Amino acid sequence: MVRTAVSDRALGGVSSPHRGVRIVPLLGPAFVAAIAYVDPGNVATNLTAGATLGYTLVWVVVAASVVAILVQFQAAKLGMATGMSLPQLCRKRFGRLGNVLLWLQAEVVVLATDLAEFVGAAIGLQLLFGMPVEVSAGVTAVISLLLLELRRHGRTRPFELASAATLLVVGAGVGYDIVFVGHQSASGLAAGMIPNLGGDGALLLAMGIVGATVMPHAVYLHSALVQGRGISAQTATRQPGLVRRILRLDCSLALGLATAINVSLIALGAGLAAATGGAWTGDLLLAHGELATRIGGAAALAFAIALLSSGVSSAGIGTLAGDVVMQGFLGWRMPIHVRRIITMAPAVLALVIGVPLTGLLILSQVIISLGVPVALFLLVHFCRDRRLMGSLANAPLTTAIAAGAAAVITFLAFSLPLTLLL
Repeated sequence: MVRTAVSDRALGGVSSPHRGVRIVPLLGPAFVAAIAYVDPGNVATNLTAGATLGYTLVWVVVAASVVAILVQFQAAKLGMATGMSLPQLCRKRFGRLGNVLLWLQAEVVVLATDLAEFVGAAIGLQLLFGMPVEVSAGVTAVISLLLLELRRHGRTRPFELASAATLLVVGAGVGYDIVFVGHQSASGLAAGMIPNLGGDGALLLAMGIVGATVMPHAVYLHSALVQGRGISAQTATRQPGLVRRILRLDCSLALGLATAINVSLIALGAGLAAATGGAWTGDLLLAHGELATRIGGAAALAFAIALLSSGVSSAGIGTLAGDVVMQGFLGWRMPIHVRRIITMAPAVLALVIGVPLTGLLILSQVIISLGVPVALFLLVHFCRDRRLMGSLANAPLTTAIAAGAAAVITFLAFSLPLTLLL
């Protein structure tokens, strides 16, 4: 058998029966990318959607999640087939000006993402320890940097396992609260699967959900994460069927879990609003108090731990994505500690001046949604190129579906500002 750079011992003796491709090294990157799909922006947007609109926007979460699985699968396939990230391919194909413009829009997305993650983690630390949010933002930066050290020093597997554990912690916290809050409606959940944008603020929240679910920085990051896993691009393209199955499994498991968490957040928001007689409308700080008063300290603790886990882990992912974006589009890296300070600054400023935190989280997701079309169309452009992708190139039907999804999201993204102005 042709062996990879990964040892049998590191793989626990698990290998593929197909020559040249080992299964275990390909599993894990999607769980890192999936952290972006359960960040504090998701928590705030989905809870608010549930509190104000009930189960109305469940269909948006499910539809956006299906698109996200397709998108992340494409990103992983691109990185595996070419040995380059999506930003690196852009630098190779497009001119200097084009790459600078692409980098600028990607940096706006990363900054909006970091804003949501820092604010969420800061709220979590405040709820748990009474820590001032200004201080907790700095603590979040330190913790996220410690997590990134795992990857920077070649400890990729612990980094991926920590990401998977975070998904489970967030899911467990949300699930615990759903059980004890109650006031759930199976018929309401089923009705929420029918497309409907009725209700005040539904379009804004729907776009926030799209921005929180189909994350552009996760696309850029995922295409980089699959590299350096002991499998060359040539080896991967010789076994396209196996590679597709493994990457599809990785994406489906990780993002399927993220989808379940996001739907559960809408259900939790709807249940807590019903339990308070409509008095609670989605504010994260008030949610903790309502849970403590009406359900008990354990429910409030579970909520705070889930929010903190979401914020801390996703803050590290955002910084890593920013590094991939800058190095890919521009060809140079900023020291990660400097990048952390720069990306932390807007969040700290917002916390210091007292901007409403839940509204800030939702706004950040709307900004992110405006960057989704760029990442999706770049991905479709490269993945359909057989000369670039070889046997891992998209089939015409896959390209049509991906392009159609990108077109719909683009329409929604650019119709939102008009809706807000009218």
